Parts: sequence; C-alpha cells; structure tokens
Amino acid sequence: MDEKNQSVNALVTLQERMVNLIKQLQMPLIEVSMVIGNHIKQLMKSLNEFSSETGATFPDKVTTPWELKVDSDVDSQSKMELDKILSIVDDDRMDILATLIRVTLIETELNLSEAILALRMWEHLARTQLATANSPGQLFSPLILPEEW
Repeated sequence: MDEKNQSVNALVTLQERMVNLIKQLQMPLIEVSMVIGNHIKQLMKSLNEFSSETGATFPDKVTTPWELKVDSDVDSQSKMELDKILSIVDDDRMDILATLIRVTLIETELNLSEAILALRMWEHLARTQLATANSPGQLFSPLILPEEW
C-alpha cells in the first residue's frame, strides 16, 4: 500500500474510533476539548522540536488553531468557575479517549503533521461549540457531532 493510502486509512481509522467512542460514552464537550487540547499540545511540542532540528516548516493550518466563525454576541449568563468545572470532569472517561487516540496514532504510524491536522478538525468543532456555550450545563452536554462525521 502506498504512503498516501496508508495515511488516508490511518485518518479514517482515527476518525471512526473517536466518533464511536465519543458517541458510546456520550462524552461531554468539555472533556473532549481537554483531551484534544492536551494531545495537540504534546504533538506540537514534538513538531516544534523536529522543526528546530531539521529547519522544516509547516503550514499555519497545522501549527495554529483554526479560526472560529461564530456569533460573538453570546453572553455568558452565569460565571463559569474553572475549578468547579474541573472537579466535575470524569478523568476515567478522558483517559479512555486519550488512550484511544494515542494507541491509534502509534498503531497507524500517522506522521506528526497529519496527526495534528486530524486533531485540529476536532479542536475546531469543540472550540466552536465552546464559544457558543453560555452556561456550565452546556459544557457537560455531549459533544454534538455533525452527520458527516
């Protein structure tokens, strides 16, 4: 199998596994966001080290979060206390998703930039939903996956 087909298959595998697990566990938006953010942070650290060592450069769509196009008139009706929110998240559920992502990336041998790009798509979806949340309850509602996912 050529490298491009292998990459496509790896991306499809990652996507399918993430969609299935997130639906099965009815994972809240905040938990998915935290796991994705943590993985991107770790992968970006490795990518930055690689860039420093080799001089390689990567497009902005890999290195920076994608721009959000949401209505900025959304007002938070209640103050969301970070400590309280963090005390409510389910660490076990988040560990399961984190492990699934890590194992799939290793198993499929997806390269760093492709792995980050795949997670940027998830990050964008989650950030878009976070930007429109106006109550703590919405943070703990399941992540809404579009039909085409």
